[in-house]
Amino acid sequence: EMGYEGVEFAGLYDNEPAQIKAWCEELGLTPISAHVPLTEMLADIDKVIADYKAIGCEYIVVPHVSKERHPDGKLFAQMIEEIRTIGEKVKAADMTLLYHNHDFEFKLTPDGKIGLDALYEAVPADLLQTELDLCWVKYDGQCPVEYVKKYAGRAPVVHFKDYYAAGEQTEDPYALIGVNEGEKKESKAFEFRPLGAGVQDVHALLKAAKEADSKWIVVEQDSPSLGKSAMECVAMSIEYLNNMCCKDKCEKECTEAECAACDKKDGCDKKHEDCCEDKAACDKKDKNCCD
Repeated sequence: EMGYEGVEFAGLYDNEPAQIKAWCEELGLTPISAHVPLTEMLADIDKVIADYKAIGCEYIVVPHVSKERHPDGKLFAQMIEEIRTIGEKVKAADMTLLYHNHDFEFKLTPDGKIGLDALYEAVPADLLQTELDLCWVKYDGQCPVEYVKKYAGRAPVVHFKDYYAAGEQTEDPYALIGVNEGEKKESKAFEFRPLGAGVQDVHALLKAAKEADSKWIVVEQDSPSLGKSAMECVAMSIEYLNNMCCKDKCEKECTEAECAACDKKDGCDKKHEDCCEDKAACDKKDKNCCD
């Protein structure tokens, strides 16, 4: 009803794969991918593959790893080989393994490489693709647009996630997603936001994902904010995406006829011939108009 076309899983919550598949069919949602803990994959990758293949997922995702498997951890090199082995199994099942990043993957390895890049360098693309979480990329101080471009052709699924951060970050944002138990779970300095309500340049990210041949944009709302429920937040995100002016065309690519026929034209008070001539002066640049 909101307009989402697919779904990414993070656990089946004791439901059988056949039931999940039936629900997806009933709702008209494509089962895209599944976040599965690395420990679960290592314990029984055959069952993981069988379950999510039965549902119809194309991708299986490593969602998070323990501290010793961080780039500066003692098991980072071991993790690379674990992921390589899992990737071979997933590929043999005609599925694709993805790795979902946070910010800690941008730590340096002992030989001075960014951990995330070291992982993708060590494991070939046919065994491991990216699932770039653009919130954590930006939170670490990297440019999310450039990272999407860097892995063009290797970024089939991208996490679009907005956030707000103010001042010195003294509290743990991972507490908001239940990773670090005991940490404070509410923070005025950091919160996840619906798309368009935070610091991300969603227009630029969408353009980069299109140019990178990404197949799916996954809206992720780790925890609700702005006094809204989780469902209200994801509704705000899809509404923002659906109402972006010229979202299907890059600057100046649309013809005058296409602009005249655009169902978003009422949201833009500039004439076609004047559109995007001066982005700095555009009164829509922070709203829902062209990138």
